[in-house]
Amino acid sequence: MTIQVGDVVGRLSYQCDILFRIIAMNDKEATLAGEDIRLLADAPLTDLKVLSTQERQIEKQRTKKMEDTSYRLFRQDAKLMQRRQEYQATAGYEDDPDFFELRGRVLHIDGDANYLDRCTVLYERLGVPVYGVHLDEKKMPTQIASLLEMVQPDILVVTGHDAYLKNRGSREDLKAYRHTRYFVECVRIARGLTRGYDDLMIFAGACQSHFEALIKAGANFASSPDRVNIHALDPVYIVSRLSRMSFTEVTNLWEVVRNTITGQKGLGGIETRGAMRLGIPLKEETSRK
Repeated sequence: MTIQVGDVVGRLSYQCDILFRIIAMNDKEATLAGEDIRLLADAPLTDLKVLSTQERQIEKQRTKKMEDTSYRLFRQDAKLMQRRQEYQATAGYEDDPDFFELRGRVLHIDGDANYLDRCTVLYERLGVPVYGVHLDEKKMPTQIASLLEMVQPDILVVTGHDAYLKNRGSREDLKAYRHTRYFVECVRIARGLTRGYDDLMIFAGACQSHFEALIKAGANFASSPDRVNIHALDPVYIVSRLSRMSFTEVTNLWEVVRNTITGQKGLGGIETRGAMRLGIPLKEETSRK
């Protein structure tokens, strides 16, 4: 079977453990982007197998089970947070007033248009206001300042594809990563514009990204502590919790990470306050749910 751009393939040398789509190729080699994980890889055409519909469905079903589990756990936590926040806000009142919520607004910049669409759908399901932008990772640093000025978000996500390439250097060398240096530069620019970690919360990184460099640059949360792959939707679960959590609360780091698909090997961060504020009385035009 002839291999072409757009095909969904697996790498024979890795027992086809990850679904990739071909985004570019020449006579000998193809550039691959993960279908469900934020990994970019190169592979010789001889190592690729075009996957059948049945093979793709089996893997998709496995991934969907993990996604559904994370979504269910997130919704359970969100309900508990909401009950706790409303209880604290109504202490001493006999009649509970009707509240509205001003949830933290997200600016999500993504190097993959397909992932951005999937993330946007999930933000909407979770009731999180979002402004999404698709940009090539290399162009992100040139656009970040103007986007922040235009959107005025509470939370910034800078993500896309990445990979650690052992043949280019050690784990501490940013030159050994496909896109980490662009994510780092975005974080530096954003943090230079807004110094407070609770005034602008930042998630940055993708698969195998240099976690320590991103945190040092000013990110609240980042990937990937153990240089493992992360799921396409992991950033959404991290920042959606911040968006829906009261500004009077500080994150329990384990609670933030545990309901993601990848977990703490791929995601980490620092203590951060939530972005949501309650208000009364409830009027349709004031709610941002």
